Amino acid sequence: MDIRSLRYFVETARLSSFTQAAEQLHVTQSTISKMVHQLEQELGTPLLNRDGRRLTLTDTGRVVFQRGQEMLATLRTLSDEVRDIQAARRGALTIGVPPMINLLFTPVLKTFRERHPDIALALREEPGQQVERLVAAGELELGMTVLPADPALPVRTLPVATSPIWALAATGTFQANRRTLRLAALRDLPLVLLTDEFALTRTLRRAFAAAGFEPRVVAQSGQWDWLVEMASAGIGVALLPELFIDRLADERLQAVRIVEPQLPWQVAHVWNGRYLSHAARAWLDVCAEVLGRQPG
Repeated sequence: MDIRSLRYFVETARLSSFTQAAEQLHVTQSTISKMVHQLEQELGTPLLNRDGRRLTLTDTGRVVFQRGQEMLATLRTLSDEVRDIQAARRGALTIGVPPMINLLFTPVLKTFRERHPDIALALREEPGQQVERLVAAGELELGMTVLPADPALPVRTLPVATSPIWALAATGTFQANRRTLRLAALRDLPLVLLTDEFALTRTLRRAFAAAGFEPRVVAQSGQWDWLVEMASAGIGVALLPELFIDRLADERLQAVRIVEPQLPWQVAHVWNGRYLSHAARAWLDVCAEVLGRQPG
């Protein structure tokens, strides 16, 4: 059924006039008559009784008029919803977020919720490696991870934030007023690290190997706050991004930045490299604004 023919018929039936319908729709009267006749031919039955200038609906015409109004209203709603989605006013988005990264995106989340209140946003907490796999499999449209991503997966990455790595230990572990520490100085110190499924730990182990030593790892945990507690208790030195160090104001703790080499903790968005929904692009725009990086 041709939607335009249906629209012309509904307007004609509503106004009981070809002339008024033509004026309302900004077409000629002959166009209206032709399209209504075409609809009648398609349905195989008259829809209008034509008695001079007076138009009345046939039994079939009443049904088509009622259902046609409903169909056109649905189409208008669909059109409005599509425009809303394209304008990022509506939509749905699920983002994979590793537990260590969520603190970084709290201000992004706040701004996004204020700016796009009608976009249904869900956060799925998974380790970075799992987020990468879910994105590659198409189960998540967008996620976050810590670089480097798995090169074997068909995903693309967009760096959004970089933070240096700091060593965190009980007060007195390092010389007073020391602000930096060479990586090689960790050779003989006990370390408490995140578990090996974290990209940060993979980065650190590669750095240790490049520096020519095997670290003394005395404990590992999947919870960064437990690492902090172990560090403050003197069990070992924790290695964490500056993001977390800045949040810790504790006289029991001493923090120094790792240098020579300086180790970057790089957070990135990850997606499959194909389609990004309007909701996902809206999220990237807010991230670029709040975190100061522009999406490519």
